Amino acid sequence: MERWISLGDYNPETTELRVRSGKGQKDRLCYVTDGAKLALDIWLTARGNEPGPLFWPADGRGRPLVNRRMTDQAVLLLLRRRAAQAKISAFTPHDLRRSFISDLLDAGADIVTVQKLAGHANVQTAAKYDRRGEEAKRRAVELLKVPFAESTRPR
Repeated sequence: MERWISLGDYNPETTELRVRSGKGQKDRLCYVTDGAKLALDIWLTARGNEPGPLFWPADGRGRPLVNRRMTDQAVLLLLRRRAAQAKISAFTPHDLRRSFISDLLDAGADIVTVQKLAGHANVQTAAKYDRRGEEAKRRAVELLKVPFAESTRPR
């Protein structure tokens, strides 16, 4: 399944990133904002404008080495190194997907929008990625305001 992103898939003016993946190789638009946009802009300055993969291997200082796609294994090893540097438990690209979905839901994004951003065919699939626990349900219920006047209490 081809799921690589090329330089031409990113529009820095609109921050749109076209992603092709999943069953049927469907395209979807994602958006790069905040710190992710800043990091990507820095990478693109180092990478240059040569057509090819958006990301390719770099040396330890962020300098591009060769214009070739990173393998799945290379990405996994990179994440393991970063986890070790941060002194946190190792994680996988799929863990990042789960975090993306849960963090969007936790920030208040609706499940349908999250489903579309994740490229899921249905809401139930996106909901399976939700790692939020009971506290999220408590915060959701606290959004409701039930009017009650003390004067209406039975005596």
